Amino acid sequence: MKHELQNIISGKSQVRYGDAIQAITSYLRRSKSTGIALESSKQIKIEEAKNIRQFCNQNNFWYTEVDITAFVSSGAEQKVYLHNEFQVFKLNDSIYYTSWEDYFNNLLLNNYFFQDTAYQLVGFYESENVLYAVVEQAFIKSDQDTELENVKKFLDENGFINTRNNDYFNPDLGIILEDLHDENVLTFQSNLYFIDTVFYITEDFYKP
Repeated sequence: MKHELQNIISGKSQVRYGDAIQAITSYLRRSKSTGIALESSKQIKIEEAKNIRQFCNQNNFWYTEVDITAFVSSGAEQKVYLHNEFQVFKLNDSIYYTSWEDYFNNLLLNNYFFQDTAYQLVGFYESENVLYAVVEQAFIKSDQDTELENVKKFLDENGFINTRNNDYFNPDLGIILEDLHDENVLTFQSNLYFIDTVFYITEDFYKP
């Protein structure tokens, strides 16, 4: 599994809805400055945002059809809009991540582990000088409150150890999964749906 995930992150293997995510990630990697030492995540993200705008201009990848009247909710990291009865749009500014590339890795990992709630990157949106990734995701309706013990049991069975509160770590894969409270994991017909994941890759992920 680890080798398979490494290939997905590097763009060598496919994952559901991964094409656009892998394309923009590959563009960012090729566009990294080689003569400038970037000392902070802020500098990294400024350069990445510049390159994302270039990618969108070159590939007509701006998304301008966000219906602000269909607003559903917002959190620290994203704004959610109802697209139709089956899908929502989520606008994310990657605030939880030190780089845009880390955010895109999160999307790819989510789409590998949780295909029922896979993200499809449909473009980018800019408002008041803030750049947002626009992703489409299935609209999940819960029919009961999520029991966090069920989340813990499910993740434990899949190699993710609870480290504190609602945060988990998979030592075999070198992957952190955080913020899995009962609003980010919904329950429908006794099945768990992970609708907002926060994956991080550690250095151990790249080790054989």
